[in-house]
Amino acid sequence: MVQDPLHRPQGNAVPDRTSRSAAGRGVRAARGHAPKTTRPWLWALLLAVAVATSSAAALALPTVLATAVDQALSAGAGHGLLPVATVLGVLSGAEILAQYAGPRATAETTARLRAALVRHVMHLGPHADARRTTGDLVARLTASAGEAGLSVQAAVYAVAQLAMAAGSVVALGLLAPELAAAFLVAAPAGWLLLRRHLRRTVSRGEGYQSAQAAVAARLLDALAGHRTIAAAGTVEREIERVLAPLPELGRHGRALWDSQRRVAWSTGLLAPATQITVMAVAGYELSTGSLGPGGLVAALGYATLGLGGFGTAQSLLDLARARAGRRRVQEVLAVPRQPPGLRGLTPGPGRVEMRDITVRTPQGTVLDGLDLVLPARRCVALVGRSGAGTSLLAAVAGGLRAPDRGVVSLDGVPLDEIRPADLRATVSYAFSDPELTGAKVLDALRAAAAGLPEERVHAATRSAQADAFVRRLPNGYDTPLADAPLSGGQRQRLGLARALARDGRLLILDDATSSLDSATEAAVLRALDGSYGDRTRLVVTRRAATAARADLVAWLADGRVAALAPHRELWRLPAYRALFDNLEDADD
Repeated sequence: MVQDPLHRPQGNAVPDRTSRSAAGRGVRAARGHAPKTTRPWLWALLLAVAVATSSAAALALPTVLATAVDQALSAGAGHGLLPVATVLGVLSGAEILAQYAGPRATAETTARLRAALVRHVMHLGPHADARRTTGDLVARLTASAGEAGLSVQAAVYAVAQLAMAAGSVVALGLLAPELAAAFLVAAPAGWLLLRRHLRRTVSRGEGYQSAQAAVAARLLDALAGHRTIAAAGTVEREIERVLAPLPELGRHGRALWDSQRRVAWSTGLLAPATQITVMAVAGYELSTGSLGPGGLVAALGYATLGLGGFGTAQSLLDLARARAGRRRVQEVLAVPRQPPGLRGLTPGPGRVEMRDITVRTPQGTVLDGLDLVLPARRCVALVGRSGAGTSLLAAVAGGLRAPDRGVVSLDGVPLDEIRPADLRATVSYAFSDPELTGAKVLDALRAAAAGLPEERVHAATRSAQADAFVRRLPNGYDTPLADAPLSGGQRQRLGLARALARDGRLLILDDATSSLDSATEAAVLRALDGSYGDRTRLVVTRRAATAARADLVAWLADGRVAALAPHRELWRLPAYRALFDNLEDADD
């Protein structure tokens, strides 16, 4: 007869099929396959219109039913059915639209949050916020953003349910003031209970999401080091470490379910009690003749709709969860991001100047007022003890990490003033453990420079001593990456080839030859000095032989450059020789 105001898509800790499909659309949107709409607010607007129309039709339905009952009793069956059918049709159509628009609005909101989070984290770079582990970021991207996506749908339903409850009380008052008074006797108790449980839900929701992030972070760490764990025979101990946050996760999860259970239990008792009270008063009014049969039907309908105020509990719970999720997303988005530069990069030889460079991490100051100049078209080896910050300085030199203080310039232009596209085009990186992306091997070598001719790619691959093993793959350069079993050294050589293939003026090798044998490394370094000798090269290394081939060696210690000189001169210093003994022992 009258629509149950509590009936709407519910936000649960375990998503149903509708919410899973919405979340799936959110994931696809974050990957660049967003729902096809140029107006991201469209679904939220359609949801608001549909819910408002549905609420208005629901409020009109008891009055229309009352009129139809009175007409049927006075004039016979069939009278007043057309208005009832019309209102029911509008109500059904609006509900269908709301059921479709709600998940789409949630998906749009989730997709925008996830896209903003991914974009922000990628622009921050790998060293910008060391407090966030990979697992923590993954949990915020998936779980927290998904929770935050509920905000639009929950807010629309909460406002509509409150408005419908208020309209129902007014309608009861118009029928008979005693009916409104009877309804309001029990309502305040329900609201007091809801307010208490909502406060608990906010704090428990944040704790639950934090515990999820802890499990995800430990699991990702374990997966990354699974070979070491297996070799050390510490699998059981690692399982215990990964699952250690589960008791806290369970405690917060049970508390969340307990809050929802208490809300459902409280409203489950208060709703029938309120409805019985209203109907008792309506029955009395009917017996005295103050209310007709149609008025009794209307009173029953408005009493049911008025209970929608209790139904707001689920919407407010969803809002509480959404607020907790949005807060976790905003914590990452609040990390300041370096504004992009606007200057173009004029031609130059590749001279890099780093002045008064200071970089701080949560563990302390790593680089402290450092000065270093990389001469144009020369090779500088960067060495230091473990933890000295060599990789961090390499990231600063190429603009992957902005220093907390100081200026880095390339041919006289500060890196933070250069357009990002120009900077990335002129600085090439090769890492110790490169990520290879793309469908095929050739795509991985052309990453970020898709227009490179194959001849140039092949030349770079030969210089990196990778051409021979690539041609032995089933389809050579066209072999899918997924079908190309690569060792650590082969991955390094492909990473080197990718960096060499690009036409830049600064080449940074961050321990990028550590997995190569001595003969292969020597061949790669000869190619760097020959075919690519017109580039400025910064080589982070742990090997004395590699440092010996460089024009200069920058010795990093205590956050500064302790010395800048050729390797043969520094080799006279016992502390310098001991440095390589320690590095090579650690490397072995």
